[in-house]
Amino acid sequence: MTDPTISAVIAVFAGFALAIVLAVPYLAASYRRRGEVGLWRVLLVFGFLVYAMSLWTYTLLPVPRTTAGWCAEHAASHLQLRPFQFLADIRREQTGTGLRSFPRNPAVQQAVFNVALFVPLGMFLRHLFRRNFLSTVAIGFVVSLFIETTQFTGVWFLFECPYRLADVDDLLTNTLGAAIGFGLAPLFRLLPGKEPSAPPEMPRPVTARRRLLGMAVDLLSVVLLGTTIGIVTIVLVGEPNTVVSALITTLLPALLLLFVIPLAGDGASFGQRVVLLRPVGPDGGKPAVWRMILRFLAGSGGYFTLLTLASAVNGGFEPLANLLFFVSGILAIRPQGHKGLSGLIAGLRVVDARALDGADQPPAFDASALDTPTLDTQPCGEESRKPLSRP
Repeated sequence: MTDPTISAVIAVFAGFALAIVLAVPYLAASYRRRGEVGLWRVLLVFGFLVYAMSLWTYTLLPVPRTTAGWCAEHAASHLQLRPFQFLADIRREQTGTGLRSFPRNPAVQQAVFNVALFVPLGMFLRHLFRRNFLSTVAIGFVVSLFIETTQFTGVWFLFECPYRLADVDDLLTNTLGAAIGFGLAPLFRLLPGKEPSAPPEMPRPVTARRRLLGMAVDLLSVVLLGTTIGIVTIVLVGEPNTVVSALITTLLPALLLLFVIPLAGDGASFGQRVVLLRPVGPDGGKPAVWRMILRFLAGSGGYFTLLTLASAVNGGFEPLANLLFFVSGILAIRPQGHKGLSGLIAGLRVVDARALDGADQPPAFDASALDTPTLDTQPCGEESRKPLSRP
């Protein structure tokens, strides 16, 4: 496997890891700012994360064995401060004549690559982050300067000596690439779903995709919180036994995110809060406590409870957990209203939280009502001011 391939693979996996960590806050922010999450926008954000990881891996890899002998041998080849030196390099590396030989010039390829490397940055800055031209160019310059400084300092003095060339021409060509990317950013507008389908405060339908997204956020959040609790526990008190580990890393975060938060709030789990969903009882209000207990046991809470029993007591509970997971997902897709297994058992339905919030608001004051005529339009006392007729 070549070094560029290694960098690409690492960038993709690192992008996936970063996307998982940032998924919950991104979804919450998107639903509150845009009212929805578009598929193409999610793909663009994921592409940006992979691109950011690609920049970082390109900065660091490949890493040679920076021994004292290697550092002494390459001491004079880590800094290039002459602007436009790449033009002289192109003339020196040119081996043939005609336009066909020009793209095969290694110096040309390097210059084109340095420009192309920052074109996506300019596009993302304009389209996703709404930056103007000057700020896009400035950010491109700063990012490139950070990369070149990282290379010149040996990853900020973590290595014995620099192992990559810090080149002022890279700074110039990278910044040019960001500027070109700004000009190409309108191409992203050709993607569907670039604008919200309705104002952010307007309720949306409860779809199967939205229900599954809320359930996925619940599962992911419990896993991340449980992993954090487990790491902190190991650091502070050492590795616990199997039973304690299962309780604090699986059941405890599930109880907190899927039962305590809903019980203390409006009944919505953490994942439902992220995607602006809310469960309601038959009367349209917050579910009763016994219904919330049933929902916890028949939904994601029951799944994590069975996993806890599988780890702490008997592994035979794991197939039951997988069966509950599968059935819950299917019933969140198929039945009308996307109640899911927990909603069907607990007698709950799921609605858009903004619909309930709007229903709680008092009706808007209508000034035009002051001008509405009544049946009696004659001012009070008008009869007393009329002249008496003579007999």
